[in-house]
Amino acid sequence: MADSNFDVIVIGAGPGGYVTAIRAAQLGLKTAVVEREHVGGICLNWGCIPTKALLRSAEVYRNMHHAKDYGLSCEKPSFDLDAVIQRSRGVSKQLAGGVGHLLKKNKVTVINGEAKFDGPKKIVVEGKDKGTYTAKNYIIATGARARALPGLEADGKVVWEYKKAMTPDKMPKSLVVVGSGAIGIEFASFYHTMGADVTVVEIMPQIMPVEDKEVAGLAQKMLTKDGMKILTEAKVSNLKRNADNVVVTVETKDGKKQELTVDRVISAVGVIGNTEGLGLETTKVKVERNVIDTDEFSATAEPGIYAIGDVAGPPMLAHKAEHEGVVCIEKIAGVKDVHPIDPRKIPGCTYCHPQVASVGLTEAKAKEAGYEVKVGKFPFIGNGKAVALGEAEGLVKTVFDAKTGELLGAHMVGAEVTELIQGFVVAMGLETTEEDLMHTVFPHPTLSEMMHESVLDAYGRAIHF
Repeated sequence: MADSNFDVIVIGAGPGGYVTAIRAAQLGLKTAVVEREHVGGICLNWGCIPTKALLRSAEVYRNMHHAKDYGLSCEKPSFDLDAVIQRSRGVSKQLAGGVGHLLKKNKVTVINGEAKFDGPKKIVVEGKDKGTYTAKNYIIATGARARALPGLEADGKVVWEYKKAMTPDKMPKSLVVVGSGAIGIEFASFYHTMGADVTVVEIMPQIMPVEDKEVAGLAQKMLTKDGMKILTEAKVSNLKRNADNVVVTVETKDGKKQELTVDRVISAVGVIGNTEGLGLETTKVKVERNVIDTDEFSATAEPGIYAIGDVAGPPMLAHKAEHEGVVCIEKIAGVKDVHPIDPRKIPGCTYCHPQVASVGLTEAKAKEAGYEVKVGKFPFIGNGKAVALGEAEGLVKTVFDAKTGELLGAHMVGAEVTELIQGFVVAMGLETTEEDLMHTVFPHPTLSEMMHESVLDAYGRAIHF
């Protein structure tokens, strides 16, 4: 490429990387982004977006089966797996093209290839735009990949990781999902809704281990009521891979073992940061367990080198990466009043059926931190809109500091809670108290009224339950 010297070079064009690059350009910095594979990264091409497209197809398919409940008729619902997958891939392709347009619009130079540091002041790129590039500042945004446990390595045939799980050759009749974090439960939900016999194996005492115990428990109850099998405090101790099926040995906490013969296994045991091959050993950047050590503004131990997103550690969420990148580049550019992210105010969402969403401290974590708490709860069955939607199972739960009225956390399970949670995220960001929330007028009839009722319940004032 003709130009090889920049103010900022971002390594990785995933959600954190491309957003950071665009913000850098908006701030007047001469910016480039290096990408070895897909603009938009894993999130846009193989993660957040295509999985939501698959889950939307599953949701519509599920509703078709329940058409009679709404006074409608839908004889013998069926699906075309190839068309479902093609729609998902098409959504990703459309949005990836949009990201490319945004980078071009903002005059961000896209360098196609794989970057490696050659000392702290330059990078060498191998690939289409091969060459040596320099910048005043580098921002590492290389993301993460699926973690592989010994014996559970994906083979693309009978043991899948997320890419294969999004593009199956055929619909399995049965499968085991190992891991019940957001990725595992979303895949379990998709395949279960599409007709597969699904068993989830989770080593922790509850599914979705980072979530509030009560909310996770209700989610598990709803999933099992729907027919999904869930084994907690259990692990896969052995896999026997055959030509077109897998014999899975599951061992529970008490040492009991059972064998499950299934068509496929999905390994969803977490992700690890992409720190290898970056030449970081030629810099002062510190790496531990595939996580780059950074300060609150994403600076590493090497002046001029920063790291954001999954590669800089949990929570490994696209929206965290985006905001982290904006904070980082604004700090570099000297923008006034730049504030670091408060990890407690980063929401988490799981798009299974039922949906789960949360922000802040769980009830247990708040008590562990020494807070005296007031807890409010409101069930979906008490909400008119939820009943009208035919989605009357779920819960909204709020946790307050009993002494100050500060909202410490909010936790939800049920229809559309991934859209509702932002209301509590904004409230926490504005340091809203229970009094402010009580005096807020929520529209009727909406699911959001449950948020209001949950706050009222924490102070003994709930109206509709």
